[in-house]
This record gives sequence, C-alpha cells and structure tokens, in this order.
Amino acid sequence: MTDTAAADLGFDPDALRRRYAVERAKRLRPEGKDQYLEVSGAYASFAEDRYAELPEREPIAQDVDALVIGGGFGGLLAGARLRQAGLANVRLVEKGGRIGGTWYWNQYPGAQCDIESYIYLPLLEELGVIPTERYARAPEILAHAQRIADHYDLTEGAVLGTEVTQARWADSEGRWIVTTNRGDRFAARFVVSATGPLHRPKLPGVGGIGEFGGHAFHTSRWDYAYTGGGPDGDLDKLDDVRVAVIGTGATAVQIVPHLGRAAAHLFVFQRTPSSVDVRGNRPTDPAWVAGLRPGWHRERVRNFNAILSGVPQEVDLVADGWTTLVDKLMEIYRNGRAGALDRPFEEVLELANFEKMEEIRARVDAEVEDPSVAEALKPYYKMFCKRPCFHDEYLATFNRSNVTLVDTGGRGVDRITRDGVVAGGTLHEVDCIIYATGFEVGTGYERRAGFQICGRNGRTLTEKWNDRGMRTLHGMLSAGYPNFFILGQSQAGWTANYTQLLDEATLHMAAIVGHLEAERLWTVEATPEAEDAWADEIVAHAVNGTGGIGGTDCTPGYYNNEGQPLDGPPWIASYGKGSVEYFRRTKAWRESGDWQGVTFTTR
Repeated sequence: MTDTAAADLGFDPDALRRRYAVERAKRLRPEGKDQYLEVSGAYASFAEDRYAELPEREPIAQDVDALVIGGGFGGLLAGARLRQAGLANVRLVEKGGRIGGTWYWNQYPGAQCDIESYIYLPLLEELGVIPTERYARAPEILAHAQRIADHYDLTEGAVLGTEVTQARWADSEGRWIVTTNRGDRFAARFVVSATGPLHRPKLPGVGGIGEFGGHAFHTSRWDYAYTGGGPDGDLDKLDDVRVAVIGTGATAVQIVPHLGRAAAHLFVFQRTPSSVDVRGNRPTDPAWVAGLRPGWHRERVRNFNAILSGVPQEVDLVADGWTTLVDKLMEIYRNGRAGALDRPFEEVLELANFEKMEEIRARVDAEVEDPSVAEALKPYYKMFCKRPCFHDEYLATFNRSNVTLVDTGGRGVDRITRDGVVAGGTLHEVDCIIYATGFEVGTGYERRAGFQICGRNGRTLTEKWNDRGMRTLHGMLSAGYPNFFILGQSQAGWTANYTQLLDEATLHMAAIVGHLEAERLWTVEATPEAEDAWADEIVAHAVNGTGGIGGTDCTPGYYNNEGQPLDGPPWIASYGKGSVEYFRRTKAWRESGDWQGVTFTTR
C-alpha cells in the first residue's frame, strides 16, 4: 500500500492488518468451542423454563402424518408447508411453554430484531400483516409466531413444554417412533428436525459457577421475579443490586442499557467488543405500506440477501447497517479510490471492510466520554467475523457513573467465586451474575438438537457423521434416515436473514413430500453416492478452513468455529458458493422432476 493510497483511504491498511492479527491472537484458545459448558447435570437449572408452568398431563400415544420438532419459525414454516402439501395430521413438539422458539426463550429486556422486521418475519403477505416497527420487539415477534400457528391450524395439536428424547426408525412399521421426556410415543411417517441453533444456552468454561453465593441466570431464561419489570425494561427490583453481565455479544448489547438504568452498579465483563452500528428504528410509515404491491415481501427478502451476497442490484430496498459494506465497496470502485480499478476484487473488498469498521470505531469515540473505555470498546476485526450489532443506547451506557466496563484483554473472566467474578486477578463483588454467553451453535448435531436420532439398523446420526463427516443431500436428507428432514445451515445456504433459509428449505421439503403424496410413494432418502458428492462439493467450496464466513484471519467466534480448524475437512460448512446460488440450485433440482440423488419406496 503506497502512502498516496493510504492517504486517499484515510487509514493505513497494513497497520490495521497487524492490529487485527494481534487482537485475534489474544483470543485464540486451543479448546475452541469446547471452552463452553453444556447446561446439563449440575448446570441444568440454567436451562429451566422460567416463563410458563407446565401442567400435568397424561402421556400421548398417537400415529401422525408428520411430527415437527421445534415450535420456532422453522417448525412453523415446516408445519405450514406440510399442510399445503396435503398432510392432515401434523403435530409440533416444542420444549418451551409456548410456541415461538428462539423468541419464546429470548424474552430478556430489550430483545428486538437486528434484521429488518419487514424481511425477517415470515409469511407476512400470506397472513396480511405489516410489523409496527422497522425492527420489531420480541413480544410482537412472539405474537406473529402464534399467528402463524393459528392460521395453519398448528396450535391445537402442539405439544408444549415437552422435549423429544429419541427418534428411532422402525422398518417394520415404516415410521419413526418418537419418544419424549413426558412419556409420549408418536409413530410418525415424517419427522422434521426444526430445533434451530438458538435454544440451548451455553456457559463459559470457567471454574466456580456453582460456587457463587448470589443469584445467577442466563439471558435466555430471564428471571423477572428477581429483576422486576418486563421485556420493555423498568427493572425496578435492582436499585440496590450489584449486577455482573458476562458477555458482550448481540444479547448483551440489548440488555446493558436497561441494566445500566436500573442496577445499583453494573459490571460488564468483555472478552471481545462487538461492532455496534446505528439501529435507527422507527414506526412503520403508513404511506410506505400503501405503496406496496403484491410480491413485495419475497422481493425485499431476496434483494437484501443478494446485496449481502455481493450480487449487484439496481436498488438497495433495505439499505441498513448490514448492506453498507457493499455500499462502501461500490463507492470505492465508483470513485476509483486507492487504485481500486487496478486491484483484485478481494483487495478492494478488504479495503471497504476496513473503511466500514473505521466508521464503527469512530462512532465509539463519538459516543463514549472516557478515552480508555472507548478504546477498549473498539472492535479490531473484519465485519462479519462476528455478528454485527445495532443499537443507539449501548455505547452511551458506559458514560454512566454506575457502569463499569471490565475489559479482560481477550482472555475472558478467570473464575467465579462465592462473592463475585474474578478477572485479571481482581475480584469484583456482585449480588447477581447474568450470563449473556449465547447458545450452542457449533457443537455436534444431536447434542445441539437435544435428542438422539436412530436410523436404519439403529445407527445414530452422530455415529454416522463421526465416521466419515457430515453426509447429507442439500443439508436436508441423509442416507439411512428415510423421511427425516433437517432444517439448518450446515451444508445449506448461509444467510444473515435466517428465516429466508427456513422459508426456502421448507418449500424444498414440501415439494419432495408433495411428490410422494402425488405418486403414492411412502419414503424418501438420499443415496450414499449423492450425499458423498454433496459433501465433496461442500469441502471443495468451503470459504475457509474453519467453515465460517469471515475467514481464517478472523477473531474467534461462533461464526468461525471459535477460530479453530474443523476436525477433518469442513463438512459442516455452509454452501461455499453462497445462498443465492444454493437457493437457485435447489429450486432447479426440485423443478427438474428427475429427483436425482434420492430413492423412493412404496409401502
């Protein structure tokens, strides 16, 4: 990089590369994702449902057409599409006390969309609904989930407060036998695993969690009986409470402003700062709604994803903090800055990323009064190494006299004691610890899903994938597991707007089921040859050795397997050619009518 080019950009890319590498090295841990504790055994209480009391009931024994495991948007979309495919008896099993999935568990104060609600909430046109705000809040999102369940007749048959323990294929019956922790036994022709990645909380792997003498809970099991208030805040029972928040990701960014206003003192323990851009929420404009035309929702969803995937569009319909990186890229090209026209695309993309993150860091300086605190809050990594955050109050909260940022220099807290949290050798005495440490995303599928999956000959899915790596066709079907559909991003098309993947996946699933129904076939499964070929393609086009989206030089996080190479080839990576191509390809596959790579049987 020449001095002229650096001056043209307003920053020194070489210096930033060096700083990023230093910050990444501080945070690398050899145990990778195994640094986190599973909420079971001694820690099982952190996963208990605090929002609903489960009524006693008799076990259910029933034959069903389809059993959908998970009552979030994935499960609801699956149920809706299966209804449309002609299945009459569809039941949802959901471990939460109410339909909603992630949005049932995330009832913490300030919980809100960080993807525009006009594209995040599914089935808006089908149900004739427009969100009240650009970034809808959790209660409205939860209500929309219930609306979908009611509209597609999924509410009455939903089995709530119940966890599936095992799904076992019975050749003699041609069905899955699904059992639960409440003694239920379902015989299902089809099973859809729509458990999602954001429902099993995780804890930091530090000593002493069980020794703490005060009160503690995870953000996804918020204890309003202790804090007072509700999803809108007003935590009126904390005025004499010293609170510790461990974690500074997307959840912490939303809860810290409420805790800062309410607590006697708030300590925020930070390992890696989040990038926090402007949210700019606003009520929905009735004039904008009046101008919408049929098909607006799907067009807006696809426009956002295309731009985020680097596919040029005539207009940016969403124009938010997610798409600004692409805007930066185009601006550098348009104005020919830093010799952009003579540089490879990857270099110009890196320059655009640097420029965007420089803006994020400048915003910290503008919002935070103490220069040392501001410096600690600045993220030194590329955008999309970690999930971007958006909030208009988080940074300013650190100007309050009752709020202390405890920056751990990338190492995390040392341990928990009876009296509080130790970081950097210093004990911070607190009365309450709130773990904003996220969910199990990169752990093994059955552990993440929460139940055992036994296919033909009783072989578990974990055993199969431990043998030769993850094997699916399109991330959905696996040989030896007939009529078992997996909804998720592994070996599928990653997109920041996760509900788009769920929508596309359930349309794909419904087309397959519809074909079985029309041709009076009984089962479908991938062939071993087809899933081997798909796994080879995933590996061949994996973005990087961690299977993440940010690159091997990223600071560690769940987007990139905590910065560690995957065990063996990157089998669990998303489709490396991007979600736009993945959606195009799966649509072409199902519309071709030749059904290559799957086998069907009659009963």
